[in-house]
Amino acid sequence: MIQSIDLDQEFAHNIVTLRRNNRNVVEPRNENAENDDATADPSIVAAIDPKLGAKKRAKLEAKAEKKAKREADLQEREDRKKKQDAEESERKAKEDHEKRQEQERLALEKKIEEEKAKKEHLEYIQLKETFGIEEEGYEETLEDEGVTLTQFIEHIKENKVIVLDELALKFKLKTQIVIDRIQSLLEEGSLTGVIDDRGKFIYISQSELNAVASFIIKRGRVSLMELAEHSNNLIVLDKPISAV
Repeated sequence: MIQSIDLDQEFAHNIVTLRRNNRNVVEPRNENAENDDATADPSIVAAIDPKLGAKKRAKLEAKAEKKAKREADLQEREDRKKKQDAEESERKAKEDHEKRQEQERLALEKKIEEEKAKKEHLEYIQLKETFGIEEEGYEETLEDEGVTLTQFIEHIKENKVIVLDELALKFKLKTQIVIDRIQSLLEEGSLTGVIDDRGKFIYISQSELNAVASFIIKRGRVSLMELAEHSNNLIVLDKPISAV
């Protein structure tokens, strides 16, 4: 009897050990299976395994939907970023193009302004040299040589009415210089007369001025119209406008 009890205890011990070993082998397989479920596509697992229960299938389908949504969101973000990058690149290219165009326009305007300023400066120098030569000739002709100044005055007196441009041409002077010189001679008393608005100088002798003064004194009050009407009788314009 004692030997039989010992055998039964040994058999029970062996059974317990065997079950414990079997449990250790099976449990890792279950863990691996769960890992496989986690890494495998849930929709594929649900489709190929008809033995799955409804609860397990629903769980896998939910995972599949979540994964699909996550991938769709990721793809959408990538597409949106690509679009934004393309738009930014296009905008920058457009800005660079407009900037180059503006720089080219400003450079062209600057070049035109510089050329215009250069041309105006050259014209000014040439005009200044021309004025200098003419003014120098004027000084020599009408001031340094008294005989020529006399000729200038006598020419005016002889012609009575003379076009200022023609007078300038005859004495090789600019018209403005001739006008200035006549004004100076009028102030000095070397000449008497008037410059009209048509560019003519009308010489009036001292005797003619005296005749005009006498006419005004005799009439007492004389209007400009009356004076103009009688001027032909008071002032003699014997010679025509000179032609050079």
